[in-house]
Amino acid sequence: MITRRHILQSTGAGFGWLAFQALSQQWAHAAAPPKTINPLAPKPPHFAPRAKRVIFMFMQGGPSHLDTFDWKPELVRAQERKLQKYMGSAFEFKPRGQSGMMISEAFPELAKHADSLCMLNGMKTATNAHQMATVALHIGSESFVRPSMGAWVVYGLGSEAEDLPGFVTINPIADNGGAMNYGSAFLPATFQGTRLNSGGGGVAHLSNSRLSDADQKRQIEFIQKANRRLLGQDPGNPEIEGVIQSYELAYKMQTSVPMTLDLDQEPAHIREMYGLDNGDTERFGTQCLMARRMAEKGVRFIQLTSPGWDHHNGLRDNLGRQCHSIDKPIAGLIADLKQRNMLDETLIIWGGEFGRGSAYDNELYNGRGHNGGGYTMWMAGGGVKGGYVHGSTDEMGDTATTGIIQTHDLHATILHLLGINHERLTYRYAGRNFRLTDVAGVVAKDILA
Repeated sequence: MITRRHILQSTGAGFGWLAFQALSQQWAHAAAPPKTINPLAPKPPHFAPRAKRVIFMFMQGGPSHLDTFDWKPELVRAQERKLQKYMGSAFEFKPRGQSGMMISEAFPELAKHADSLCMLNGMKTATNAHQMATVALHIGSESFVRPSMGAWVVYGLGSEAEDLPGFVTINPIADNGGAMNYGSAFLPATFQGTRLNSGGGGVAHLSNSRLSDADQKRQIEFIQKANRRLLGQDPGNPEIEGVIQSYELAYKMQTSVPMTLDLDQEPAHIREMYGLDNGDTERFGTQCLMARRMAEKGVRFIQLTSPGWDHHNGLRDNLGRQCHSIDKPIAGLIADLKQRNMLDETLIIWGGEFGRGSAYDNELYNGRGHNGGGYTMWMAGGGVKGGYVHGSTDEMGDTATTGIIQTHDLHATILHLLGINHERLTYRYAGRNFRLTDVAGVVAKDILA
């Protein structure tokens, strides 16, 4: 029979070791100086990068690949023969550039840069539901809260911007995941995306209008002094360090953000290049020009958003308007980056959460339903092949058949172009190592220049 005396006799030394370990940790913390290392400082990549930064253009709602970038002549013939419910493309496709890439008439300006585009026609996602597909595209998981793609990139590489965030998202959507799509989840909050509004106002709550600049500076200094005292009691605490860095960055941003977002500094011909002189293109053109200015400042990951691509009805008119609203701005951004010798080191990514199906989706025969089984995204610059088409869907455009790139593959490829091995970019949380690509992901090496 084991008595209480036997237990104490056999474990007494263990209690002493536990007490000694606790005292040792306290002594080490007391001796260590407070750490205030900037978590956004540039970090070395795993290997030589092909791109320094990312501009991700998210087309919320699922743009139709069959009417934009994935030419399906058999689909047109099937509609003419009235086979099933097939719906041919609403726009004419033509070969563009020296590469002869097939792009529809919906993108006349972007088509001029066909030889800079790397078309990914074998994209595939696991769901046809907006929220799940949107969240998966942004964070790599359909159902769990995870750090966003931009947060992982900044966590892995830091930022070259001294007075701007490393990750900025302009006009992000409020639904279908909302802040989760640019959040940091269990990564330190320093790496989450900072929301900007292209319609005016910039970043909210950067300053206290009731205080003068001098008074506000004294207020920030007082708060930071208290934070550093707390850090001295708990050296190396990432949450306290994150708070200190956030206050310092926010104070710097009061000056840097208004200057960066002041597009009136740009000459008239640049503003016209982005479509800022036209009401149809001004909104997205503003985002694109803001992105270029932030890229010049060293922001690592910049996301732009264009909502309204869910075309179950009136596809030709509605899709035509959507394409027109972004066509000149994107073409302007590519041209501007080229003339500034920045395109080769900037990875541009365009796409939505999924594509559209080959069949009509209503009794008016003028819209398409959701389709995640095969669709198109494209990249430009940043180490990818220009004038290149990778992958394909079946002859009706519903299912990816060759060059298939699934969500984790896309993320692995983006990280690879930035010089990051996606299997080594991990963060330990809740007893295990997490990564953007979970336990999957294959780099699409065929698209690398």
